[in-house]
Amino acid sequence: MSMIQADGLPLPSTWRPLRLQTLVMLRWLAVGGQTIGVLFVALGLGFPLPLLECFGLIALSAAVNIWLVLHFGAAYRPSSLFAASQIAFDLCQLGGLLALTGGLQNPFSLLLLAPVSVSATTLPKRATLLITMLTAIIASMLAVWHLPLPWDPLETLVFNRIYVIGIWVSIICGVVFVSAYTNRVAHDARQIADALAATELALSRKEQLSALDGLAAAAAHELGTPLSTIALAAKEMRLEAPAGSDLAADVELIIEQAARCRAILAKLRNLGSDGGDPFAAVPITDLLAEVARPHEAHGKAILFYHERAAGPPPVFTRSVGLLYGLGNLIENAADFARQTVRIEAGWDRDSISISITDDGPGFAPELIARLGEPYLTSRPRDPQGPDASNPGGLGLGVFIAKTLLERTGARLAFQNIAPEGHAQVRIVWPRTAIAV
Repeated sequence: MSMIQADGLPLPSTWRPLRLQTLVMLRWLAVGGQTIGVLFVALGLGFPLPLLECFGLIALSAAVNIWLVLHFGAAYRPSSLFAASQIAFDLCQLGGLLALTGGLQNPFSLLLLAPVSVSATTLPKRATLLITMLTAIIASMLAVWHLPLPWDPLETLVFNRIYVIGIWVSIICGVVFVSAYTNRVAHDARQIADALAATELALSRKEQLSALDGLAAAAAHELGTPLSTIALAAKEMRLEAPAGSDLAADVELIIEQAARCRAILAKLRNLGSDGGDPFAAVPITDLLAEVARPHEAHGKAILFYHERAAGPPPVFTRSVGLLYGLGNLIENAADFARQTVRIEAGWDRDSISISITDDGPGFAPELIARLGEPYLTSRPRDPQGPDASNPGGLGLGVFIAKTLLERTGARLAFQNIAPEGHAQVRIVWPRTAIAV
């Protein structure tokens, strides 16, 4: 089954989730912490260290921050490349400070993980990979080239080479783990957030369309009175107009067009009672027929089955989410079916179930366990290619349908019921969750 793209949504790769103010504030925190640390070691502990060089690197970070705010403004949202370049600068500045103060022997070398964590949380995988590689390079250089660790001149402090290698290995492992784990968790969170936004957009569009029926009926009601007045006045004018005159012809035209307008308004009044009222109650059999009707034009036979032995059909409260979710699943089945789509409804005292089965090639085996996740599609679509009109895209259709139906209390299961395919979606509600 296809997973339809939500039209009008920007691709996640084009979004800019970070504000420049966030990067600036993080850098100010680093500048403050580095200043306090250097002053404490030099003045508080009395250990010798290259103060001029250290404060030069700290001042450089502060100057870059001031320039960014003046040039772009705090509300600016940088691109992924720009944000990655700023994080790379912070890494290099931190690496320079560590090189002046003992390299990996400095306990603050653990801070090399911080820029990697920020990158993995907010930037794409490629940028995070580059930041991770840069961190590994800096850590490797610090293990070899650095000034001595600031310490009491009267004491001799010697680090075993194996111990330094262990620190290097731990930092490399930490960088790899933090980048991979954090990026994966953040990526999943971003996907869910983006897909839920698409769900809300799709639902709001359906609600707007449903609201048109009520607006049309209200407009028809308001226009009915003045139109009746026009028709009555025209009929009185017809009695006074000379027969065969131009005035009589004009009056007849007014009466004729008024009658036509009244017929149109009568149709508008009936829109809300023609199966379009989102708050009306409807039996499950009628609901499925209504939802499936727009997809019968695909040239596939849609067959309905239900169990009569379990009592009368349960009555549903029609809602936009319910209609959209069921319609999306039926549309997907009709798209992929070879000839037939089978819709079965069943109910008992405890539950209500709907099964939608097509005779198509079925779900890809490797995707069955992940169906319902956002941005999961079995058939990509190239907007410029020959299959531009075929289903495909971002893979949000099944996610949206599943999310909307689960909001009504349903549980969904996906499977292939035959060796050659025959995809089936089974939807089950507790009886108390949705029946009126």
